[in-house]
Order: sequence, then C-alpha cells, then structure tokens
Amino acid sequence: MMITEFSHKQLLAMKWWNMRNYGDRDAIICDGAVRSGKTLSMSLGFIFWASKCFKGGSFAMCGKTITSLRRNVITPMLPLLTEYGYIINEKVSRNYFDMTFLGSTNRVYLFGGKDEGSAALIQGMTLSGVFFDEVALMPRSFVEQALARCSVSGSKMWFNCNPDNPSHWFYNEWIKKLKQKNALYLHFTMEDNPSLTKRVRERYERMYSGTFYDRFVLGKWTASQGVVYPMFSAEKHVFSGDISCERYVISCDYGTVNPSSFGLWGLSGGVWYRLREYYYDSRREGSSRTDEEHYAALDELAGDRAVEKVIVDPSAASFIECIRRHGKFRVTKADNDVISGIRQVSTALKQGRLRFHESCRDIIREFSLYCWNERAGADAPVKENDHAMDDMRYFVTDMVRSQGGGELIALSVAR
Repeated sequence: MMITEFSHKQLLAMKWWNMRNYGDRDAIICDGAVRSGKTLSMSLGFIFWASKCFKGGSFAMCGKTITSLRRNVITPMLPLLTEYGYIINEKVSRNYFDMTFLGSTNRVYLFGGKDEGSAALIQGMTLSGVFFDEVALMPRSFVEQALARCSVSGSKMWFNCNPDNPSHWFYNEWIKKLKQKNALYLHFTMEDNPSLTKRVRERYERMYSGTFYDRFVLGKWTASQGVVYPMFSAEKHVFSGDISCERYVISCDYGTVNPSSFGLWGLSGGVWYRLREYYYDSRREGSSRTDEEHYAALDELAGDRAVEKVIVDPSAASFIECIRRHGKFRVTKADNDVISGIRQVSTALKQGRLRFHESCRDIIREFSLYCWNERAGADAPVKENDHAMDDMRYFVTDMVRSQGGGELIALSVAR
C-alpha cells in the first residue's frame, strides 16, 4: 500500500539531496525517538537519490545484521518501490538487489556490521553511496571502512540511529562535527510520524523509563545513571501464593568464585512468574560447589515440572556439558548482549510481564543494588550484585528471540 502522507521532516529526509539549500551536503544524519518515521523516509530517499543520480552504480545498505536490515528496512521498502514503478530483482542468497527505474539500473548490496570483523566484508568495494540503519549499534571500524569505499564522484552518506550515550564515537565524531563533515542533521520525534496515533505514542511512552525513556521516547543522547531498573516496584512486581502455569523455563548464571543464580519461571496469562530461585554464594557459605552439586540443585528447582529448556550463561562450558550429560533437560546457551538484554528486561518490567515470588529474596535484593557504572564512559552496569540480574536477562532475551518478538511483543505468547 502506497503511503500518501509524509511529515515535513520526513519529506526533507527524502528530498534533501535535490534541494537548493542542502543539495551540496555530503551526508545526512537522522536521529531521535523510536517509531518517528526516520528509517522509512530515509531509505526511500536513498533509493530515489541513487536512481536519479547514477546509472550502473553500486551502493551499500548496512544494518547491525543482515537479518535486522531486511526486517527493519528492506522488507517494508521493496513493495513501496514496486508501487512507485521500480523493477526489483532481488538475490536473497547473495545479499543484493538490482533496481531499475526509468531505464537506469543500479545494484544495492546488503551488509551486517555487528562486530569488528565485519569491516573485512566491505573492504575493496567501490561505492557510489552508503546507507546505515542504526549506525550507533555498529563498530567504528566497519562504518569507517564503508565510508572509505565511497570514492565515486557525487557519492553521499546516509545515517540514522536512536540516541546512545553522549560519549559514543558517532555522536562525537559526526553529530558534534556537522560543519566539518558537511552533513545535514535532522532530529525526529514521534510527532514527525503522521502514521502514529496518539494512543500508539502513549503506548510507547509507557514502555520505557529512565535512560531508555530519555533516548527512545525523548530522543536524547543521555548518560546512563542510577539504578538500572528504576521501574521495578515491589508493590507491582512481587507476589505471594501459588500460581498455576502452562509452561516452565529455568535460567542460570553460573559461578564458581562468584555466586550462582538459577531462576524457575512459569507462564500464566501472558505473564512470566519467577516462582523459585537457587542462589549459592561460595564466599558467603564458606565452600565451593562442583558442577554436579549445582546440577542437583537445578534438578531440585525443577521438581516434577515439565521444564522445556534451561538457559545457561554461555561461558559456563563445563556446567552446560554436565546438564547435557544427564540428558534430562534441553540446554540453550544464553545471548549475552548486555545492553540489548537490559533494554528488553526494562520493557518487560514496564509492561508488567515479569513478576517475582516473595521467596525470591536475592533477585529482589539485587534490583535495588544493580546500578550503572557512571565512570565507565559508556553504557555498562557495575559488575557487582548482578548474578540474579544476569540470569533474568538471559531468560528474557532468549524468550524474546525464540518467539521472534520485538520490544512491543516481548514475552507475549502466540495463541
């Protein structure tokens, strides 16, 4: 379905390259709130510019991963281009598509910039332009390698992102140096997206609090500070009594010198309840436990429940092997992307999709102690009082990933 209404800022993001006041700029940067319409308008503008100004050119569109790039940018964009009269020939297995418009054909390659090694993927290419979706999530080496490929006369660079920490390299090297970079800067809010109703905007505002509210709703480059989960409330999130559940999962943060924390989670009515926990601190107890002793505690935690999987700290290789050797539980290595996981936990807490039994004293205790490291210069929690916090984060991240969900449908259950 063709979009017929764009805001003034969205139109500017699409057409700046063909406007008298901005056409000589080398780059455009769009940042701001989530769901503000910057990604779709920029991606369309990038394609319109490439088709108008080049014939037989090569271009790159980059995301943190190719999967996220396809989901967030390519899949919404290609049907619209077809309606605008483009002929698209996509080679999914080779990660590019050819686009033909008014007799001019150009090729767009897709890249993922998830880590330092990604720079090698784009090295050696010659590009007429590059588009970065969520550039703040990409390593500097990848971004700068891609920019170095833009050696064709008339090439331009397109960046979008949600704000991050003000010490982030992109904020300091690009947004604070706009004149030096000869870049146009547009800051988006949710009001810049005419397709969002007031009710939907209010729903997003309810999703976030603290640092993530400042960044994703207000669109500010702000430093993380204070407790990591200020939205946690004992009155709202702690329960007593028994709950009848339809599914069970266990999450584990494993330690030898450091504490081990295991949580038993049960699903009831679309809410995940932490029903019981095992928390063993060898320093507090005065002795260490073996993998077999921790496994016995895991088995006792599960009881006679049909636990569908055990999610374990990926660095705990010996304990993962111990669980597999017993053959009773299916074990899954946790995703240990800390900041992404914290954001997903924050959303789940804000939405009321996580609750904790009053007997789970260690995770309740850690909520009040788990703080941002304000001396780190970048987003990082203090590595103390974080063991139950980590096992909870492993659980939430895995359940969101396994259900294919995003922020809005975190921990929801297909019915």
